[in-house]
Amino acid sequence: MNFLKRRIGLEQEFFIVDETGALTESADEFLHCCHEVAVENNRSPEYFVTEFVKSMVEINTPPCKSGMELAREYLQNLKIAVTAGKKMGLRLYPLSSYPLHIMPVIRDKLNYHIQARTVGYERFLHAGKCTGTHIHLEVSPGVISDRVAVSYNSTIPEQEELLNIYNLATALDSALISLARACPFYEGQAIGLASHTIRYRGSEKFGWEGVYTHLQPVGGLMPYAHCVEGLVEQQFARFYAWLEAMDKAGVERHLFFDAGGSLLKSAWNPVRLNKLGTVEIRCIDSNYPSVTLAVILLIENAARRVRYEKLKVRPAKGLQVFELDGQSLWVPDFEYLNGDLLYAAATEGVKHPKVKSYLDSILEFAIIDGTKEGKYLLEMREKLDNYTTIETEILQKFSPTVAELSQEEGLRLVRDACDKLEQELSLLDRKDVFIFPPSLSPTSTGSPN
Repeated sequence: MNFLKRRIGLEQEFFIVDETGALTESADEFLHCCHEVAVENNRSPEYFVTEFVKSMVEINTPPCKSGMELAREYLQNLKIAVTAGKKMGLRLYPLSSYPLHIMPVIRDKLNYHIQARTVGYERFLHAGKCTGTHIHLEVSPGVISDRVAVSYNSTIPEQEELLNIYNLATALDSALISLARACPFYEGQAIGLASHTIRYRGSEKFGWEGVYTHLQPVGGLMPYAHCVEGLVEQQFARFYAWLEAMDKAGVERHLFFDAGGSLLKSAWNPVRLNKLGTVEIRCIDSNYPSVTLAVILLIENAARRVRYEKLKVRPAKGLQVFELDGQSLWVPDFEYLNGDLLYAAATEGVKHPKVKSYLDSILEFAIIDGTKEGKYLLEMREKLDNYTTIETEILQKFSPTVAELSQEEGLRLVRDACDKLEQELSLLDRKDVFIFPPSLSPTSTGSPN
């Protein structure tokens, strides 16, 4: 099996704001300008697309052969969007939640109405108040089926690759939550939690009120797949859980299918199978380019080792870290991963000793000696003791966590974030450049601005 042909892709959501930092519903006009600028620069306009609310856009990349190629594509498309914004007096706000109170306007499309009616309109609005970054890891062409989850015609090696990449993505969940935590404010409050995680996936166990609090099979992290039959059963169980939720909400099932619904389109989980032929990782906060690129390196290097060394990724009861033993990569069992570790990642984050040990083990596994990527991941591991997330840096600059963020402070936060995005883009817009957030840099001395 030729793993050299496996590609990686990215989607990142952004809020659109005006020059004061206020949210605007001008996404359609903004995207039209992006398309024009893209064509002028011999770039495809197809990578600038709408999101389900009018104050948000999504910037994508084509499938790329490496993380370095993905970085270049991502930065070029981001540069086009920033250029388009300047023409219109609009800016991209890159962090995972808009810090002030907002009321998103949902687009008038059937699939969005179905979701809102099924989970509840007020609950569904949380999805319009958070932005995320999605990473796509390609598997063997044709192995993922929108009709039966895993193609009957796929070979055993192809199925094994799918299982191992799916399980790896699952095992990385809390690491990606911890490393990419971005805006600490949600609806004007610093809630001390990873707001994108708790407001999107939610949790009855931890009392997190989010979009999928009461529909974890549809929007929560799903267990590891121990075999291809188990993975298929998981997909169908989730699909029927969604249909039953629609029934309970009084939404006719045919509407879901009328809107293009299918087995795989009933999934909004942190890790899901995508009909594009990828394992899609959806748990990452939207953040500055430097953070996004660091996460890309981590994911790509880990996936590369699993593929090239033909490792079997399997959970072990009682294990709290990644542990390599011959051809087996043992990872934390699901009860711990989606329980104590998730809670620690969403509360204390990288400062929690169990999260730090888990992250150390992942970085040790992902570092490939002698490569540029390996060098930066080594620096990340060495600096982990002093690592401060973007979220923490923002809290140090703004109000205490018990205070309500004022309108003036919130708008300043947004403008500062837009400034930093543009500053990083200018710095990163050079061939094969990877940098990390200031707090990960050996020469870092302070704030991100």
